Amino acid sequence: MVWRIGIDIGGTFTDVALVDEASGRIGVAKLLTTPHDFGEAVVEGIRQGLAAERIDPAEVALLSHATTVVTNALLEQKGARAGFVSTRGFRDLLELRRSSRVDLYDLFQDGPSVLVPRRWRYEITERIDAQGEVVTPLAGDEIPALVEAIRRDGLQTVGVSFLFSFLNDAHERRVGEALRRALPDVGIFLSCEVLPEIREFERASTTAVCAYVGPLLAGYLDRLQRAVSALGLPSLHVMGSSGGVLDIAEALRMPAAVVESGPAAGVVAAAVVGRQIGVPNLISFDMGGTTAKASLIAGGEVAVTAEYEVGGAGSANRWLHGTGHPIRVPVIDLAEVSAGGGSIAWVDPGGALKVGPHSAGADPGPAAYGRGGTRPTVTDANVVLGYLDRDFLLGGDLRIDLPAAETAIATVGEPLGLGVAETAARIIEIVNANMAQALRIVSIERGHDPQEFSLIAFGGAGPVHAAFLAAELLVPEVIVPPAPGAFSALGLVATDLRRDYSRTLYADLATLAPERLAEAVAGMEREGLAMLAAAGVPEQRRDLLRLADVRYRRQAYELTVAIPPGAITRDSIDAVAAAFHDKHEQTYGHANHEEAVQLVNLRLTALGRLPGMTLVQRTEASAARIKQRNVWFSEYGFIACPAYWRDGLTAGTRLDGPAIVEAMDSTAVLPPGWTAAVDEQGYIRMRRN
Repeated sequence: MVWRIGIDIGGTFTDVALVDEASGRIGVAKLLTTPHDFGEAVVEGIRQGLAAERIDPAEVALLSHATTVVTNALLEQKGARAGFVSTRGFRDLLELRRSSRVDLYDLFQDGPSVLVPRRWRYEITERIDAQGEVVTPLAGDEIPALVEAIRRDGLQTVGVSFLFSFLNDAHERRVGEALRRALPDVGIFLSCEVLPEIREFERASTTAVCAYVGPLLAGYLDRLQRAVSALGLPSLHVMGSSGGVLDIAEALRMPAAVVESGPAAGVVAAAVVGRQIGVPNLISFDMGGTTAKASLIAGGEVAVTAEYEVGGAGSANRWLHGTGHPIRVPVIDLAEVSAGGGSIAWVDPGGALKVGPHSAGADPGPAAYGRGGTRPTVTDANVVLGYLDRDFLLGGDLRIDLPAAETAIATVGEPLGLGVAETAARIIEIVNANMAQALRIVSIERGHDPQEFSLIAFGGAGPVHAAFLAAELLVPEVIVPPAPGAFSALGLVATDLRRDYSRTLYADLATLAPERLAEAVAGMEREGLAMLAAAGVPEQRRDLLRLADVRYRRQAYELTVAIPPGAITRDSIDAVAAAFHDKHEQTYGHANHEEAVQLVNLRLTALGRLPGMTLVQRTEASAARIKQRNVWFSEYGFIACPAYWRDGLTAGTRLDGPAIVEAMDSTAVLPPGWTAAVDEQGYIRMRRN
């Protein structure tokens, strides 16, 4: 047998998924996350998974990991001692930022903290203009003083970003070479290597983020690699935020590329499922212990954006411009809200019930887990309402303390004059409303009708809430995939090796010479093929995807469309323009075919294709069992409801709501008026009558 292993660290649980390449058989290990040392739960989960499935480490062909190290370092402001070198006169670039703000009329709001303190931001004399011509030569005699200042300040890393280095990188590379030669123990990140693109602040911010988180990521991956090597497992791969895995060397060259590592894996797995069951239009819904994420898959294609911010006061709403630190790397287009099983309910000074953004996390966790938590959470409300088993979860490994959950819920219910059950129901209504907004953002606000999509629900809590959200947005079907509680970990073993490259090429498409475009694309393709060769990807599994950021003249932002494969000719350039008009009309509701279209950036995705794999839910009639418990539904209050064990629901099984379907890693709720059917591969398909 040949196995693949994926590991995903969440705010509450760490999931390990083990998949047999040939049969698609899935094994899952789920442990509480260990915040003091994330690697502890990872290694223990791998050990348990190997033992449960009786896997010899030599049979493991792929080991992939989704990490939160980069995101946490930015959110908690616990990065490295990083410096920043700029063109003279632009020392405060990171602080000046853009003018965009979360609240346009709040003159006193604070922006995100600057990652690099001013005392560690240095200037050097040089200047290149907007045509890439040297205006002021690089003052090489200033480099020794710069080296001495970095050494004196004891910096771990330094980012270097000069004006217009994306057009002419000679000065930046000369400084980078000098710093690397003089300071071999200091990590040096050059903007011309990280992001050779137009937009000065975004390029500088992305470079600074890489410098800020680079040492933490390197130390974490080094420790984890040594731990898994001791188990006899292969080299570790890391999930990138654009939906593919990277080897460790590539991840350390571009740490910003692994910011949304875990959520990206879940969307990739959803796209794999869509292709497998013939449903190309999906809204992925991932609800874990801390946050809920939504993304759109249209026509089988995952939506990717290069406009992304992380960190800062608005980090829970990362689609809002001005809330954090911009990173210009391809990221799967996600809407994320602070709504997870651990989200804490509270009463504001005006007497209104609120849920989130704070979370109980893994330690102490919800009150129902009996680990010392006393504050009411969404999980506690789900236990009180009967959606979750009131005795145990994780197949019996996690005992539930129902009285503790009821006591916690009462702390917010009593000030409002509400009983425990009514308070719990209000909590669920509020968190569902918050999550429905995320679904609207990725569908309606992107120009898509939710009624043309199916909702694929995963994460430990996703299938609990999915039917209620689908009813809110009139989504006709909910799909519960195999191992939903560890679904993001499954995405880690179902994706390809991937690295994204970009380069600015500013020109009107109508007058752009095909030879100029072909030369620029060929240079990027050579870089991508070299990466795939270094990663040991066989030639027959290498693939290159070419994209272009284009816009109408005088627009400030672009849309990304594909460049047709094959030789670049006038016809292929015209096809890019036509694709842009179509996408502009879909996105904004209008297009102007008479307006000139401008090319801004070229993008290349280098893929190392892994063999395809079919994911299958293991079921057998002998595992069937059914219980009864009282479950709350708003139309009826508490009513008797059957609870089925998912492993015993064989192909062809049909259920009528109300019903509960339980598994080791997740629970699905089928409300009254819904039906569910189990297909040949064990997927649960839920529809409203």
